[in-house]
Amino acid sequence: MLHRLQNSRNALGMLFMLPAGALLLVFLTYPLVLGVWLGFTDAKIGRKGVWIGLDNYRFLLQDDVTRTVLFNTLFYTFVASVLKFALGLWLALLLNEKLPFKTFFRTVILLPYIVPTALSAIAFWWIYDAQFSVISWVLMRLGWIHTYIDFLGNPWNARLSTIAANVWRGVPFVAITLLAGLQTISPSLYEAAAIDGATGWQRFRRITLPLLTPIIAVVMTFSVLFTFTDFQLIYVLTRGGPLNATHLMATLSFQRAIPGGSLGEGAAIAIAMIPFLLASILFSYFGLQRRAWQQGGEDK
Repeated sequence: MLHRLQNSRNALGMLFMLPAGALLLVFLTYPLVLGVWLGFTDAKIGRKGVWIGLDNYRFLLQDDVTRTVLFNTLFYTFVASVLKFALGLWLALLLNEKLPFKTFFRTVILLPYIVPTALSAIAFWWIYDAQFSVISWVLMRLGWIHTYIDFLGNPWNARLSTIAANVWRGVPFVAITLLAGLQTISPSLYEAAAIDGATGWQRFRRITLPLLTPIIAVVMTFSVLFTFTDFQLIYVLTRGGPLNATHLMATLSFQRAIPGGSLGEGAAIAIAMIPFLLASILFSYFGLQRRAWQQGGEDK
């Protein structure tokens, strides 16, 4: 039997996958199933819950705070993802050119992504401080403002400030991944296009963008997933304030479940995130990766 197992590539592959499968089962599947179950109960910290059906979800649909948090999450995810993609693509195109000290700049650009999220949040908390903000200090020295900006005390200022912090952390991931994709495009394609008289925009539109689209699909999928489920940055920087203006679904789920003690309600909020995450994955798969030009046809 051992000899037959060694000669069977499929069986050997399954054998090697067993440890990873066991880890996924224990640390992903079990918590997910438990979370789904808790979402249909009135479980509290310290006592088991009883089955209440869809009551948690009905309450969330009528809860003003939950509706505000859903808007915050969608707004935060959309704006931050668009900005990260635009800045990341620009940096990738820039770093793909022949620049002096190119290797150094490629290394430096990774620093925001390498720094732990909690440390980044603490640094931004100091930068946004209402009394000692370095941004406000510089703007006042330049004469552009006359009072310090309340970055984290005003709801819309806080929303935009957390988005800026998320973009700063996320741009390196997008830029380096897209740069890796740009490295796979043959320079001969650009040379042929230049000989035919194509402008820089035409080369980008007809060569770079189509060949980079599969990488963009993967990058944006991960970017949306990471942004939608962001927790550390928001929790350390604002705790969801002011007036729930920066609460995301992940932070609200934690607040209701752990400090608030309502495990069932917190689990219901967490499970309610799944349809939005699946929608982003399906958009990437069907909307970007399965374009007809990849099979030799034309876009529909």
